Amino acid sequence: MHSSWRCDDCGDVPPFHVAEHISAEIVGTVLRESATSAERIPLWCPWPLPAGWMVTGVGWSGDDRSGVRATALACSGPEPLGGGPADLVLIAEQPGVGLGTRFAGIPGIDPGHLLSEALADRGSHAGPHAKIKAAGHPTPLWCVKSPEDRSAYVSEAKGMWLYAVAWPASAGYLLAEHVVLHDLSEGVPPELVFGAPSPYLHGRA
Repeated sequence: MHSSWRCDDCGDVPPFHVAEHISAEIVGTVLRESATSAERIPLWCPWPLPAGWMVTGVGWSGDDRSGVRATALACSGPEPLGGGPADLVLIAEQPGVGLGTRFAGIPGIDPGHLLSEALADRGSHAGPHAKIKAAGHPTPLWCVKSPEDRSAYVSEAKGMWLYAVAWPASAGYLLAEHVVLHDLSEGVPPELVFGAPSPYLHGRA
């Protein structure tokens, strides 16, 4: 018998919670929940939002014993290459959680082995696949192998894993457009726009 949540492949994992709807009040609730943890987990959001994009979901991993150990925020908008709608899920997590790899569709709990492969494939003199700013700091992103229906980028920010997973795969080009990530735990912009819930955060991924 185990009192914790268990995955047949990964063992003990913190449960994942997704808010049914999205609004400034719900974002505030998630931030208050994460503030009770021993280590505050960032809630990353592109800000300013790209033209036509909206925040479309929020979720978190954790329980009453461990506190919040990972956060996820979904955004939706026009695909940057003009191919229709697109979705982006940003995840911040402590090591050993596995939420980011689950959305990225890659094996394991942490992406270290895939990052090593990406660096080897890229070559010692090549730069990262994309560059963004996270909490005011330049942050390289590395594209890791993932299913063909999405693109998955991994990095580290504020001492935690940072994942950016985009659907369709071509929507990953959004990350080449000088994206700036703001940690909503440091303040929620009153101009933040919300839209219908993202299907990927609600089980489609």
